[in-house]
Amino acid sequence: MPVRFIHTSDVHLGKTYRASGCDAQRYQDFFTTFAAIVTDAVREQVDFVLIGGDLFHTGQILPRTFAKTIEILQPLKDAGIPCLAVEGNHDWIHRRDSISWMEALSQLGYIYLLRPSRSADGGYLFDAFDPEQGSGGHIEVKGVNIYGLGYIGSQAGNHVPRICDAISTRRNILLFHVGVWTYSPVEIGNIKPEEAQPLAACFDYVALGHGHKPYIVNDADGRPYAFNPGSPDCVNFGEERYDKGYYLVALDQDGKVQHEFRRTTPRPMLVVTANLDGAGNATDALELFKAQMAQKLAGCADDRAPLVEVRLAGKVGFHPFELSRDRLRASLCEICEPLHLEIKNHLSLVAGGGGEEKVKKSLAEIERDVLGELIGANSHYQGRVDELTRLSLALRDLVLKGDVEGEELLSLLSSGGDQCA
Repeated sequence: MPVRFIHTSDVHLGKTYRASGCDAQRYQDFFTTFAAIVTDAVREQVDFVLIGGDLFHTGQILPRTFAKTIEILQPLKDAGIPCLAVEGNHDWIHRRDSISWMEALSQLGYIYLLRPSRSADGGYLFDAFDPEQGSGGHIEVKGVNIYGLGYIGSQAGNHVPRICDAISTRRNILLFHVGVWTYSPVEIGNIKPEEAQPLAACFDYVALGHGHKPYIVNDADGRPYAFNPGSPDCVNFGEERYDKGYYLVALDQDGKVQHEFRRTTPRPMLVVTANLDGAGNATDALELFKAQMAQKLAGCADDRAPLVEVRLAGKVGFHPFELSRDRLRASLCEICEPLHLEIKNHLSLVAGGGGEEKVKKSLAEIERDVLGELIGANSHYQGRVDELTRLSLALRDLVLKGDVEGEELLSLLSSGGDQCA
């Protein structure tokens, strides 16, 4: 009989929107999605469950988040189904003198946190998992060897040869929180497809994480060997374009993989553009906005209140600030009641002068220009102005959303912005 398992990743328990008044409902969404995966694992009587990192949204979580996670994982423990996990960049705790919540789950026996040690010359040591200590880099389940490696940053590609050198067994799975370039939407923390190829010779199945878009990577002979299920819920706006789900996998004795992508049903997430081009005043713009939203949101048949991002575009004859968030939300609520609303104002003001129309820069363009000038004034940052401007704006947006912890901001700065993805 083949070994059967579920592979999920980037669950992001604890994610919410603290500043929007919908924190309790959005917080629960991620637990509901994860609980459905666990229920499926028990129903299918799989041999184990793999979590490819970012089980939590931040390294420092609330005690109630930990308690709710244990409640969801309890059926796996009761059914004797091992849950094997690695740490993602969101799980990672920066003060290594403190125990992480992932380590606590492992020590309590709810997960097997796989984390290798390193030799004096920088090689990897995948020691056998010690249940008493709740640590180790390798575990065997029904004749299959599972190796785990969490997030190791932008130099991950250089580590692949060392990972392969440490493997001497057959029927192997690698659980690795990393993305593969050209497939993953994440910008940092990936490896190139050619850097990943050696893994295909050592592992029958490489269980990826990190990017929230599902994809499969083939080896040089066209054999699928690396799988990323993406996130089972919509974590950030932009992900509404991706399928959401997880893999149910069967691994035969000869290493052949059969996989099924099982879709989840996350709360609707919508990104819509309102083209207000030509509106002479805010009242006309609101009517135009309302008409377009009624048309674009008409197809949302889900009973759950959606998460909505509205992008305002066009050249208008009034100051964009006149379209306040409150006025736009009130107009939108006449059509639907969004659980959470974000507004991206890219309107440009058109001013008349000398018989010609002159388009002034949008607010977003002005922000970028001012930041770029400030950063570029320091010679130390020459050559990195665009990169640091994007990072500064990303930090600003995260803080304004109110759904980010200090640890995550620190990680964003340390990794150069990859957590914006």
